[in-house]
Amino acid sequence: MSELFDEVDEEVRREQFKRLWDKYSIYFIALMVLIVVAVGGWRAHQYFEAQKAAEAGAAFEKAAELSEQGKHEDAEKAFTELAAKAPSGYRTLARLRAAAEAASRDPKAAAKMYDDIAADRSIGGEWQDLARIRAAGLLLDSASYADMQQRLEASAAPKSTFRHTAREMLALSAWRNNDMTAARKWLEAIDRDGETPPGLRSRAEALQALLPPVAKS
Repeated sequence: MSELFDEVDEEVRREQFKRLWDKYSIYFIALMVLIVVAVGGWRAHQYFEAQKAAEAGAAFEKAAELSEQGKHEDAEKAFTELAAKAPSGYRTLARLRAAAEAASRDPKAAAKMYDDIAADRSIGGEWQDLARIRAAGLLLDSASYADMQQRLEASAAPKSTFRHTAREMLALSAWRNNDMTAARKWLEAIDRDGETPPGLRSRAEALQALLPPVAKS
């Protein structure tokens, strides 16, 4: 008797499933199609992104070869063109390299290119910091200490990635502009930082020896 009830229950379940399938199968099939299309679209997107990255990498290498051959204007043009169409990672690298190539013909123009990169918040803080450092390096011999301070003081803060270079530039700028108080401030910051590279520490000590003695009150 129980077997008969089991068979009836099974038949009822089949009928219920069939009614549900007849009612909702179109939605299930549509969902499966959407999933397949979405996965296919994502795979296609990944493929095309990989293709773009490979093409950008090849173009970057060709531009770098022009630079190595001393063809700086051609290299600058190639990097500038790449920066306009490359994926984001290569775009930032290409902008930095274009500015570096421009430095050989017009340091002020190159500094402006670096400044534009430093002002671009979309590229990330460390890239912006690097661009500030590069621009400051091009202007170190001509800019006032106030200008250098405005450019680099944030980059010289503790834990900043490029703080060592920023502090050295600020010390040199202060020294060249006869601001010995500021020069001592940055040289002391270099000396106190336990992570200061040995070479930079040696240069800072040499510059410290050139400063006049502190006047006794």
